[in-house]
Amino acid sequence: MTIEEMKRWIDTAPYKALLERWRYAPSGSPWFQDEIGDYYSAAMARKRAETPHSEQVRASKEIDRDFET
Repeated sequence: MTIEEMKRWIDTAPYKALLERWRYAPSGSPWFQDEIGDYYSAAMARKRAETPHSEQVRASKEIDRDFET
């Protein structure tokens, strides 16, 4: 996947998808390194700020539940 494709995914992904990758991507993932890592981090902060707290909590609980099964 190219950097431009990664940026497009980041820009269109819902908060829950970003959070899930943020939380469970393996150590050293290219999603969190160099230019794309900075881009992901900024997008995550922006989408978190735009997402109501109750929705953030719900997404977090759903991700944890999905991961356990």
